[in-house]
Amino acid sequence: QVQLLDSGGDSVQAGGSLRLSCTVSGYPSSYYCLAWFHQPPGKERDGVAGAYVDGGATYYMDSVNGRFTISLDNDNNTMYLQMNNLKPEDTGIYYCAAKPSAYDSNRCRYLIDTSFTYWGQGTQVTVSS
Repeated sequence: QVQLLDSGGDSVQAGGSLRLSCTVSGYPSSYYCLAWFHQPPGKERDGVAGAYVDGGATYYMDSVNGRFTISLDNDNNTMYLQMNNLKPEDTGIYYCAAKPSAYDSNRCRYLIDTSFTYWGQGTQVTVSS
């Protein structure tokens, strides 16, 4: 059974930093896509960053490029999202998600939530101005 456990959310002031974690267990392959999604209050969930596990490629949406960085600890099946220079609009629930890659890293570029199979429970990030 695949499980994703995301954590690390907190309340910070604008300009601050946080690091989110997503630990994956039970995934039946070493090659799959992981991603972080952001759901602002009262809005839909959007993908912000993705990664190709074991291949190392990472992808970012323009809204976070240069501020957020994904890193992978493959030994511990954990993905991190380092979030720097946080803005009030970064407030919301952050979810990690996983989907098959079919050994194609380009599949991990597409951060469409309906294409992801497995989800974490979400972690709350609040950025105050």
